[in-house]
Amino acid sequence: MTTPATRAEALHLTGERTVPGIAEENYWYRRHEAAYQKLLPLCEGRTVLEAGCGEGYGAGLIATVAERVLALDYDIPTTEHVARRYPGIGVARANLVFLPLRDASVDVVANFQVIEHLWDQGAFLAECRRVLSPGGRLIVTTPNRLTFTPDSDTPLNPFHTRELAPSELDELLREAGFEVETLHGLHHGEGVAKLDAKYNGSIIDAQLDVVMGQLPGQATWPAELLADVEAIQAADFAIHGEDLDASLDLVAVAVRP
Repeated sequence: MTTPATRAEALHLTGERTVPGIAEENYWYRRHEAAYQKLLPLCEGRTVLEAGCGEGYGAGLIATVAERVLALDYDIPTTEHVARRYPGIGVARANLVFLPLRDASVDVVANFQVIEHLWDQGAFLAECRRVLSPGGRLIVTTPNRLTFTPDSDTPLNPFHTRELAPSELDELLREAGFEVETLHGLHHGEGVAKLDAKYNGSIIDAQLDVVMGQLPGQATWPAELLADVEAIQAADFAIHGEDLDASLDLVAVAVRP
């Protein structure tokens, strides 16, 4: 999907962030893209803060419908990359527990696959509430602890500090003063479910079997598995409110009263 030059441009693969345009990363990229596409209508015509923008592809998607987008990240090379690759988006380096915005200055805060990385989730949510205008929305997606790291109190991903179950995310948002408008889950749709069946019940495990114990970006992938992963699209995932505990990612929309 990319040449070595664009692969380097897409930021070094460490497991901390997901990037587009790399075949080996495509499952995770499309899984995250599915959530963005589902929630884009909430950003239409709005002033949106993306708190923790990573590679910037999400801010780029939001910018297709929003009036204005500001993207924040703590990592300097990341913010420099976003500024180069996604012109027209405001980009700044910031600690997410000290958002560099005025009170009630944005309509939407987007926080996709970030809250699980934060040491002080409560302080971050308090800042989100502060910068949102009354009636503004906080959009959060995060791995479901019950399925992402089901057998351990320690997150599988070394960059995660605290993963959340559905009830824990709901409680955290309400304790921060938000009204939870929707709490849904992301699941494998028909397309990815067929791959689950093909790979002994789990396309995720098939990928982990290849990369675990290898340096980032250095694993040798079976050609058929890589082709199957590369073909996955955002439409191959489903987001709904059923069977929440079995979902892969949690997708929450919360309103500042």
